[in-house]
Amino acid sequence: MALFRPRRNEHGTRAVLALGSSLGDREGTIGQAIADVDMLRETRVEAISPTYETVAITDEGADPDAPAYLNCVISIRTDLSPHALLDAVHTIERGHGRVRDEHWGPRTLDIDIITFGSLEMMDATLTIPHPRAWQRAFVLQPWLDIEPRAVIPGYGRIDELRAVAFDEVTPYVPDRDDS
Repeated sequence: MALFRPRRNEHGTRAVLALGSSLGDREGTIGQAIADVDMLRETRVEAISPTYETVAITDEGADPDAPAYLNCVISIRTDLSPHALLDAVHTIERGHGRVRDEHWGPRTLDIDIITFGSLEMMDATLTIPHPRAWQRAFVLQPWLDIEPRAVIPGYGRIDELRAVAFDEVTPYVPDRDDS
């Protein structure tokens, strides 16, 4: 996926979002969700990572029998507060059929706020940076592709974290029937 061209001013906080999908038209859902994020008020997408395919991670660990995920990372600039951004991405998830009935279960769309500037916070509804991002290759690898010098506040550089992340990621190559 290509970078979106900036079309709004440069103010706002830079945030990183991770997107994943394991059900339905995974590629189409992620593409539309990125467009939906870019349409949020006072928000614009600045960079989009390549897409990776990964084995599902469940409460019991990696599950190769569960539907595989497509994952990517986007960087955005927003004037929304962290909680307003969370509400907005939850609305986008619901718009794509997201149902929250199984912890770490298959889903049509998952959007996580990974970082929000250099903010470190934890309350009843939101933890920033995302509490497991530092150990997930399906977040670190795509992020590394668009921002190799990035740092997760409180955890360190993503290139160093990626070097020790245990899950495997495979570059996604869509099946295209050009005949």
